[in-house]
Amino acid sequence: MAITKPADKHAWTAETASPKRRSMRVLLSVPVRVNGKTSKGQDFDEETRTLVVNAHGALVSLAAEVVKGRKVAMTNVSTQQTLDCTVTHIGSTQAGKTQIGLEFVTPAPTFWKVDFPPDDWVVPED
Repeated sequence: MAITKPADKHAWTAETASPKRRSMRVLLSVPVRVNGKTSKGQDFDEETRTLVVNAHGALVSLAAEVVKGRKVAMTNVSTQQTLDCTVTHIGSTQAGKTQIGLEFVTPAPTFWKVDFPPDDWVVPED
């Protein structure tokens, strides 16, 4: 897979999406707030940044311990838009934070406010 650098020095895109991917990933650091319940049922509210985004969600690093399948809310700090998400991936832990895959309950390609989103981020009209 080839990686290209767009005009925005903070965004990187992959030229091809994995056959299993529904939309292309973009390496983009967006400030977000994630809140919900930890694996022990305690409330958490944590500000972090995205590592990777796509039309269906994001990969973030959280100090809060969450479990796969748990519902959480993610707020784009810049726009204050909040969407419900499901924890779909628990990744590696480094420096006390774990990489967590979050999937929007409903695809939301405009949530990230990316100026030049990949072509496969377009949600077809019914």
